[in-house]
Amino acid sequence: MLNISDNRLNKKVSLDRFASAQRVFHQRHYKHFNRFLLAFALVGVVVLFLPWTQTISGQGYLTTLTPDQRPQTIQSPIPGRIEKWYVREGDYVEKGDTILFISEVKNEYFDPKLVERTGMQIKAKEASVTSYEGKVKALNNQINALSNERKLKLEQARNKLLQAKLKVQSDSIDLEAAKTNIKIAQRQFDRTEQLESEGLKAVTDVEEKRLKLQETQAKLISQQNKLLAAKNEVINAEVEINRVKAEYADKISKAQSDMFTAQSGQFDSEAQVTKLENEYTNYEMRNSLYYIRAPQDGFINKAIQGGIGETFKEGDQLVGIMPANIDMAVETFVDPLDLPLIHLGEEVRIQFDGWPVIVFSGWPNVSYGTYGGKVVAIETFISDNGKYRILLAPDENDHSWPKELRAGSGANTIALLEDVPIWYELWRQLNGFPPNYYQPEGAQARPVKK
Repeated sequence: MLNISDNRLNKKVSLDRFASAQRVFHQRHYKHFNRFLLAFALVGVVVLFLPWTQTISGQGYLTTLTPDQRPQTIQSPIPGRIEKWYVREGDYVEKGDTILFISEVKNEYFDPKLVERTGMQIKAKEASVTSYEGKVKALNNQINALSNERKLKLEQARNKLLQAKLKVQSDSIDLEAAKTNIKIAQRQFDRTEQLESEGLKAVTDVEEKRLKLQETQAKLISQQNKLLAAKNEVINAEVEINRVKAEYADKISKAQSDMFTAQSGQFDSEAQVTKLENEYTNYEMRNSLYYIRAPQDGFINKAIQGGIGETFKEGDQLVGIMPANIDMAVETFVDPLDLPLIHLGEEVRIQFDGWPVIVFSGWPNVSYGTYGGKVVAIETFISDNGKYRILLAPDENDHSWPKELRAGSGANTIALLEDVPIWYELWRQLNGFPPNYYQPEGAQARPVKK
């Protein structure tokens, strides 16, 4: 039957009497089949020259456009113990709503009146600062008084010194006069004694002149003593000036030392007041941290720490929250070979998981169920999966994305590149070449640095 032997059945048995053989064994079907092949070949040649849009496919998932809109966890900056829950999983909360209440686990914060007692310590230290300020003012007044008194005492001592110097000058003049008198008395005595030897004067005259000479000598000695006493008074006046300076320097130095000690105590008290005020503010803020509040409007996803009385450390995750008002975006990944073909502002078609879609990757205009997006960010460092991360935002010129989309669901992306003939695309695919490199108008290969 298959003509694999020398005994051919079709030559020994006639099939013309069968109706099925009459329908099959004729030459008309070759003519139609040849026409079909010719038409198919012509259509295939025409199709090879049709335009084909080169694309870059990627897989990713839905996320948010800004980091503050992404799912987050709420932590406590202080360690504590859970006392009361105010929400349940799935509840909607507004910014500032209380989620749970915690209590202290550190013994240094157990005092319920810690803030009040710290405020009392601040007032006591402030009173101490005021006392030190008063003491400093009193010591300043004392120093000023001692300075004025020293000025007067020095003025008085200088006057005495001036008087002593003037007295020395007066006694010096008197001494010179006494010296002149003794010279005169000596000459008178010598003249009288000569006249007495010549017999012109009496002996009594000689005795008088001798007595006068002795009196003059005595006055000279007395005047010398006065001069020495006056010089001694000058020295005493100078010594008095030095004594006054030393005495008041000691008093003023002691008063200044007391003032600096008081100032040191004042500054120390002011530092303690500042430290206590800092602690007071920290205690007040710590009390406000006992109530864990929602940082923004959103939905409670999951209570990570559950139960009542459960303790946790600072920074531990307590509850997860999903922001309510978000701007959706798609985070997709492309191969390093295709990264140079991605530009900021470039159009991308997106297929969301769970939404019906008919996709012709080369003919995006005839596709159905895809949504438009634009490239808004290109990661400059490769991700852990060996690809580069691309962030897509909704295209304002395309129809809006479905409102029912949720962050975290999958998405397939198709970046639209250059239009080429189908034959060129087939040739490129067979050779494993990348799509044509091009720079679209108004697009940027790298983000702008700000």
